[in-house]
Amino acid sequence: MSTLTNRPNTALLVVDVQDQIVDGAYQRDEVVGNVAALVAKARRGGVPVVWVQHSGDELPPGSPGWEFVAELTALDGEPLVHKRYPDAFEETTLEEVLAGLEVGHLVVAGASTDQCIRSTLHGAIVRGYDATLVSDAHTTEDLSAYGAPTPDAVIAHTNLYWHHHEAPGRTAGTVVTKEAFV
Repeated sequence: MSTLTNRPNTALLVVDVQDQIVDGAYQRDEVVGNVAALVAKARRGGVPVVWVQHSGDELPPGSPGWEFVAELTALDGEPLVHKRYPDAFEETTLEEVLAGLEVGHLVVAGASTDQCIRSTLHGAIVRGYDATLVSDAHTTEDLSAYGAPTPDAVIAHTNLYWHHHEAPGRTAGTVVTKEAFV
């Protein structure tokens, strides 16, 4: 269980599912569909959905690529956290939002696997959260031309190590979309 006190709740953290970030990403439509299914399941189950939106020099706020994909829409009242760094906790309001919701367990989905997803998962664990990665609801672009593994290998490796990750007093692991929030 989480090492955070008085944090019995779980939240779905939707990370950076924005037009420019997932345009051309590996299995984009399948992953976005799974994220949409997670959002619907979380809402039906009364699980808070927290949206994270990245910006930077190459992705300025308000630009067309900065918007969330058309398939996903945040509801009024669902928290939105703006970030500039891969770890969604760094210099953002995420911790404040989660504390207000009494969240100690995060279920994480979105993009990009090898940057923001990994960084946010590790950021959560080191801050005392339990963190579950939805193994079929995250994606990344193909950076193999720059020496990185292919996207399928990046995703598989991330799922493998997060499934077996552990830390004192906290839990990590993976779940598939159809088994989340059941």
